[in-house]
Amino acid sequence: MPDTSTGSDTSTGSTGNTARPSRRAVLAATAGLTAALTVPTTARAAAAGEDRRLRALISRMTLQEKVGQLFVMRVYGHSATAPDQADIDANLKEIGVRTAAELIARYRVGGIIYFTWAHNTRDPHQIADLSAGIQQASLDQPRGLPVLIATDQEHGAVCRVGKPATLFPGAMAIGAGGSRADAHTLGRISGAELRAMGINQDYSPDADVNVNPANPVIGVRSFGADPDAVAALVAAEVRGYQKSRVAATAKHFPGHGDTAVDSHTGFPVITHSRDLWEKLDAVPFREAIAAGIDSIMTAHIQFPALDDSGDPATLSHPILTGILRGELGYDGVVITDSLGMEGVRTKYGDDRVPVLALKAGVDQLLNPPYLDVAWNAVLKAVQEGELTESRLDESILRILRLKAGLGLLDDPYTDRNRIERTVGTKAHLAAADRIAERTTTLLVNEDHTLPFDPRTEPRLLVVGADPASPSGTTGPPTAVLAAALTELGFTATALSTGTSPSAATIAKAVTAAQDADAVIVATYNVTAGSAQQTLVDHLLDTGSPLVVLAVRNPYDVAQLPAVKACLASYGWTDVEVRAAARVIAGRVAPRGRLPVPVQRADDPTQVLYPIGHGLTY
Repeated sequence: MPDTSTGSDTSTGSTGNTARPSRRAVLAATAGLTAALTVPTTARAAAAGEDRRLRALISRMTLQEKVGQLFVMRVYGHSATAPDQADIDANLKEIGVRTAAELIARYRVGGIIYFTWAHNTRDPHQIADLSAGIQQASLDQPRGLPVLIATDQEHGAVCRVGKPATLFPGAMAIGAGGSRADAHTLGRISGAELRAMGINQDYSPDADVNVNPANPVIGVRSFGADPDAVAALVAAEVRGYQKSRVAATAKHFPGHGDTAVDSHTGFPVITHSRDLWEKLDAVPFREAIAAGIDSIMTAHIQFPALDDSGDPATLSHPILTGILRGELGYDGVVITDSLGMEGVRTKYGDDRVPVLALKAGVDQLLNPPYLDVAWNAVLKAVQEGELTESRLDESILRILRLKAGLGLLDDPYTDRNRIERTVGTKAHLAAADRIAERTTTLLVNEDHTLPFDPRTEPRLLVVGADPASPSGTTGPPTAVLAAALTELGFTATALSTGTSPSAATIAKAVTAAQDADAVIVATYNVTAGSAQQTLVDHLLDTGSPLVVLAVRNPYDVAQLPAVKACLASYGWTDVEVRAAARVIAGRVAPRGRLPVPVQRADDPTQVLYPIGHGLTY
């Protein structure tokens, strides 16, 4: 799921959720059945004896409780019991409850997903209190179970928890670095910080192999276009999360990397043959499964070579049960992508989608648009015999194995004291900076345009696109870049020109360039004949040394053949932009290598820069 937020609220406030039951109370809430569990780090390690105990838990659940355990739901508010009035109103309108605690009491949901726009992620201490309040609300119910608390913390373009948490470069940047150790470090540190805040499931890493430059929904969220390289980095990141006892989630099965349609707003079709799927899309998922992946998220895409029914993969029995469960041998948790996305709602109504997903082989139903409709549809399907209660039990067993493997049945709470010594520490921030320095890729450097030197190019003008910053970063990127360059000894001025600069804006940038010794242009998804292309052309005409920094897709370089220096950062979070500044200033040498090929703009059948291309000083 891409980041739909434009920032984060960094204010703090009392949540009213600081009370914490004793360890004895937690164990009592699970009827004492988990006290003897030997807790592994992944759901796949659950032993036969543990399964007997988990099945005993399931046998004591009501049908309604079983239905609820299958759902992972959004809820508005910074507190489980005392959210702001606007969030209460939003909950009443969308869910029919006032608070997270009421949501749990009414529907007995097994999971909660955090979003920035739902005001769940203001700051680390608030997040920890919200998590504690959710766990307490669930354990206070009869036969109460701990909750899987999840979020999309992919890093890069998609992040729900922002500063002061550590933010890493996104997946394609990690792909440019090519280091499995760095991918593992990302997972380990990100997992430790999430766990300290009470978040125990992360919908990351993205295991899609991005082979379509026009892909509007994956792109830089993918590690790259080489399936073996993607697979290695996926497995490394998964193991990092496992080390910090956070469930990782490989997505989006069976592979969303070759589409020009966003499944949030449309219904993509993947035209790969079965043989190509085996060689391309399947490779990272196989590796994730071998690494003991905790959960796998489905894609709302048609894949006729795998299932010619026209159903999305999320609702496909041949894909989820036949291939994922049968051929790939995966027996962990399968979770849908958001059920509010258009790709899964195109063919069937909101009452049929969750039932069909369960029949296809799904375990967790993520974020339905109308929970009452989805929840009652599943209940009715069991009552009328379309679904059996034993089918629900299969999924609940997998979910409980995951919860047991994460230690949640033993103690689902986080120690607030862990936040200060874990979240956004100097060591973690330094690790993110070091990793980012290994990702910046120098694509073009004619006439040794780079690096710039404050003695010969003291005055720099930074212009270009300023896309909304991912959650919790300072932004905008032109301002961050100018500030970083100023700290490195230059006098840098930022002038935001946007993704579609007007003629007047372009003229203003050209005038400003007259007073600069060199110009840096931040580009964002440049297309042929676009205003960004016109901006670069006009700035080139000034004769000032010019550098392009592609802050999202590296494909921009193909649209700008006249530039003499071009870098790719693969993202516009602060850590990526600051690393690019250090490369521009020559403080570090560029080390990144393209993880995707860049085709010629005038002939896409020809490769301009192959995978592995990258210059250095």
